[in-house]
Amino acid sequence: MHIRSSALAALRLADPEQKVAATRALALAISGTDGPLSMDRDDGMTADETGVPGRPERPLRVSAMDVGKRSPFTTEGRAALVHSICHIEFNAINLALDAVWRFDGMPETYYRDWLRVADEEARHFTLLHAHLQTMGWRYGDFTGHDGLWAMCEKTKDDVVGRMALVPRTLEARGLDATPLIQAKLRRVATPDALGAIAILDIILHDEVGHVAIGNHWYRWLCARDALDPVAHYRVLYRRHEAPRLRAPFNLEARARAGFTDEELRALADPDALART
Repeated sequence: MHIRSSALAALRLADPEQKVAATRALALAISGTDGPLSMDRDDGMTADETGVPGRPERPLRVSAMDVGKRSPFTTEGRAALVHSICHIEFNAINLALDAVWRFDGMPETYYRDWLRVADEEARHFTLLHAHLQTMGWRYGDFTGHDGLWAMCEKTKDDVVGRMALVPRTLEARGLDATPLIQAKLRRVATPDALGAIAILDIILHDEVGHVAIGNHWYRWLCARDALDPVAHYRVLYRRHEAPRLRAPFNLEARARAGFTDEELRALADPDALART
């Protein structure tokens, strides 16, 4: 089995159920393998990015400003909220698969880590989509924005930038946002809201580990390339025009995900990233 070409094949699948099945099968195949794996590119892999990433025709992708309202105080609003998280998790499958196939020369554990992340993101998508269907909707019934994949495009030629700005910046925002979403849903306390809260508990637990993987490999790469992690992050943040970090921050979850005390203190003045 060519692990990275298999990841690319899964990445190109447009049907969500097929993508989930292929991702989970690949992760299962390598989880039972203790010996070393060949992580070289398959000879059949090329720079052709046709169909990367594979996505269904729906949801209609719009700008973040044009995504519809997602009030938790109506049934449709809660469904739209669950759908928005479902869309994030679908994109997160693609992010992890892309991290596997795209970047050469990383240690085997890097590829194993990101395949595990892809598997867990696929599980999250499955849980959310099943819940959404109990509410009378399906993935694709609402709009979605493309912010996560846009940063993948910006960092496709820079693995250091990818690790800095996707898992430990954009995905880390989920650590901050999830408790706030859960608090709103608790105010509603309908069965569907409580079901969503339970799924978000699972997602928050796993996402701490995903952000920690991003932190680990970002620092590993900085050490390899003799870069200061804090100073170089500021360079990457400005170079790729990363979105502004906004309070409140889940400092406890960020600390568990491997952010240093220096990085957590810097969140007191996130605009400093753009000024320095």
